[in-house]
Amino acid sequence: CGNDTASERSMVRKYIVDSVKYWADEYHLDGFRFDLLGLLDVQTVNEIIEEVHKTHPHIIFYAEGWNMGTEVTKENVLLANQTNAKETPGMAYFSDMIRDAVRGSNSNASKTGYAAGAGGFANNVRDSFLGKPGWAKDPCQVVNYVSCHDDYSLTDKLNVSMKGASEDEKMRAARLAQTIVFTSQGTPFMFAGEEVFRNKKGIHNTYNRPDSVNAIDWTLKNKNAEQFNYYCELTKLRKAHPAFRMTTAEAITKHIVFDNVKGENLISYSIKDNANGDSWKEIKLVFNGSNEVQEVKIKKGEWIIVAQDGKLKADGMGTTKGGKMTVAPTSALILARVK
Repeated sequence: CGNDTASERSMVRKYIVDSVKYWADEYHLDGFRFDLLGLLDVQTVNEIIEEVHKTHPHIIFYAEGWNMGTEVTKENVLLANQTNAKETPGMAYFSDMIRDAVRGSNSNASKTGYAAGAGGFANNVRDSFLGKPGWAKDPCQVVNYVSCHDDYSLTDKLNVSMKGASEDEKMRAARLAQTIVFTSQGTPFMFAGEEVFRNKKGIHNTYNRPDSVNAIDWTLKNKNAEQFNYYCELTKLRKAHPAFRMTTAEAITKHIVFDNVKGENLISYSIKDNANGDSWKEIKLVFNGSNEVQEVKIKKGEWIIVAQDGKLKADGMGTTKGGKMTVAPTSALILARVK
């Protein structure tokens, strides 16, 4: 990145720690996002978190944890990148595993992911549900996302990788992608404007582009009202149900059970036993990342239909008795059982 510092040196470390403490004290910030944390050493990062949390325990810390290498930092210094995430338990990191599995390769724009019908990603998507990308100590360290300010927006990525698809098909893929993000264990992150299907004019990185590229076009809110309302309901769903917000790997293992299902790109699982104090006894989530209608067997009972065929209502939009149910292409089926 060209902004390397020798953070392992005592006075540089003190300068960094004191600076973050000052910003927390004087500007009353709720959180800090580090652009490339991998340029700082583990001890410095842990001291930042420890010192700030002494007086501001609510502040969150998250970062880009990419291992981009550095020529400045001395050898034998452990850097705070994603690979070493367990050494900085108070820091959360963007998960590129869920990003690349759900939307497709970040380095190859033409490659599709699970949400757009590509096969071979189901296992990575499953692990992402569990907040287990392989490097995290617990789900609190995992920031799930499919796009941010860097690289293509999700809309631009789908425009490039789903050539020939209709606008409606792309928006369905976007809704499925974000439903996976917002129901996965960990912290969801969504690029501003994605709820109105914002794009960046097909430009990969736009940090040096004008407002004509980077501004959110709010006329899209009316044009894509169905998309906007879906994201509003998706946000309400996550906020209302702590089952999606477990904080330990042990709780996740105890409460989440995957189903044995047949079908390409079909994933089905349950969050059981009023997980994390949830009012819903069981939540059934089925994701169909294929372009075909698929069938699942749902245990008999009184189920609230939360999401079906590209539509979602946090408080429910009908009921079902279970049994054999179909899952529409590129969509999520979410059901809830109170007792």
